[in-house]
Amino acid sequence: MNIHVTYGDVTELKAIKESLTEEQLVLMELGNEAVLIQENEGSAGFAEADSYTVLDASGEIIKGNYAVFNNIPVTSEGRELFEQRFMGRARQIEDTEGFSAIRVLRPLESDTYVILTKWQDEASFKAWQNSQAYANAHKKRGTDEGIDKKPNIFSRPSFVTTYQKVD
Repeated sequence: MNIHVTYGDVTELKAIKESLTEEQLVLMELGNEAVLIQENEGSAGFAEADSYTVLDASGEIIKGNYAVFNNIPVTSEGRELFEQRFMGRARQIEDTEGFSAIRVLRPLESDTYVILTKWQDEASFKAWQNSQAYANAHKKRGTDEGIDKKPNIFSRPSFVTTYQKVD
């Protein structure tokens, strides 16, 4: 399974979405910027796309009104360890109220992995961040066992972007 993501303004991406009627696409926005997400077995249905292989998935990507993209740049030597850690994740997020979907995404042409989660709304995501399940899922962070303390894993700091569903 693959995920393809393209960025642009809402009007432009709405037109792309409407032209690809046979595809399952998710259009979301953040201010003046929008993102169009396509999940399929093949290639992107639009010219400019960041493409990823789905390493792990749960839930339906088309559900949820709030998307969180945790963008994590990983060195080539750190990829194997990073992927092992995420494949062994606690899997407690799926039981969280308001959770819709998660995709662990390996980049096809860059160094930046994406952990994409979809939520009913922003409040559901914030509740997850403040939950005991979140604390448990991230309990090794900042410790000697945490991947964040391993040398040569991350090429630069991670960053988060969030989007709301476009009606």
